[in-house]
Amino acid sequence: MIELFCKALGAYLIGNLMGGQLVGRLRGGVDLSKVGSGNIGATNALRTQGKGFALAVLLIDIFKGVAAVVFVPAVQWSWAGPTDVSTEIQAYICGVAVAVGHCYPVFSGFKGGKGVATLAGVFGALMPIALLWMLGGFILTILLTGYVSLATLVAAALSVIYAAQLGLESSAFGFAAAMALLVVWKHRENIQRLTKGTESRFEKARVLGRWLSR
Repeated sequence: MIELFCKALGAYLIGNLMGGQLVGRLRGGVDLSKVGSGNIGATNALRTQGKGFALAVLLIDIFKGVAAVVFVPAVQWSWAGPTDVSTEIQAYICGVAVAVGHCYPVFSGFKGGKGVATLAGVFGALMPIALLWMLGGFILTILLTGYVSLATLVAAALSVIYAAQLGLESSAFGFAAAMALLVVWKHRENIQRLTKGTESRFEKARVLGRWLSR
């Protein structure tokens, strides 16, 4: 169990490596928390800093999700004693840890991002078919509405629906459900704005929605 704790802690610390902060420092000290929505994720980076900046943030946050569930569980820490937890379960635990680390990073006063890109990396590594469902729902919702937050919530719901097919008692379903709840919690303010009709959106991306409204 010591080994499992160490791996979860390692994944959490990987989650603390915020793409928005790293790219911001390389770009002369840009602080995403002080511009736009104040979020340090790729969406706010795109709105305030442009495509190149946002892409770099996105790739870093995705990669750390992959690294946490692929590389960390594979490390053998014999000094920590044996563990009877399967590699699959370790990967899911590390997936939770890296997402929490991104959303609540200790080195940033527990003020992080919303975990979407990081979870995309996690799902891509652990449940790639689920990620395809999520991407499909995300893109379709963006094209229809232009709301990134709504698209994210749709993607989270689709991950749970996919995982449910694997069994309601499966570790995959438990993980997907827990992460969907985290996404909903982190988007609670967006949900309030969506219900009030005050949520900002990418109007240019609402191609399908504009076409259907003609």
